[in-house]
Amino acid sequence: QVQLVEFGGGSVQAGGSLRLSCAAFGYTYNIYCMAWFRQAPGREREGIATIDTGGGSTYYADSVKGRFTISQDNAKDTLYLQMNSLKPEDTAMYYCAARPSLCVVGRYGLAPYSANFSYWGQGTQVTVSS
Repeated sequence: QVQLVEFGGGSVQAGGSLRLSCAAFGYTYNIYCMAWFRQAPGREREGIATIDTGGGSTYYADSVKGRFTISQDNAKDTLYLQMNSLKPEDTAMYYCAARPSLCVVGRYGLAPYSANFSYWGQGTQVTVSS
């Protein structure tokens, strides 16, 4: 089993930055793919970034490309999401997720889909004010 704990969310003004962290505990040696998702009230969960923890390949949704960066610190079993140039539409609950196998490569490359991830954190709220 793997447990994921996110932290780093908060409130920020538009144009500001936040860094989310996701600490992994347990049998992390079999985690090969991790991702960040977000869900705003009344909207479907959106996969925004993926990282292949072995090779380092990444994917970003168009909505965050150029503003967000996913990274990892294997020594600390921690996943990060650096969020810059934040917009009010980035307001959402942010979740990290892990997959105990290779990332699924589909029509849109490493685009993450909820069904492909087994482990989830509890979420951390990000609120961006205009």
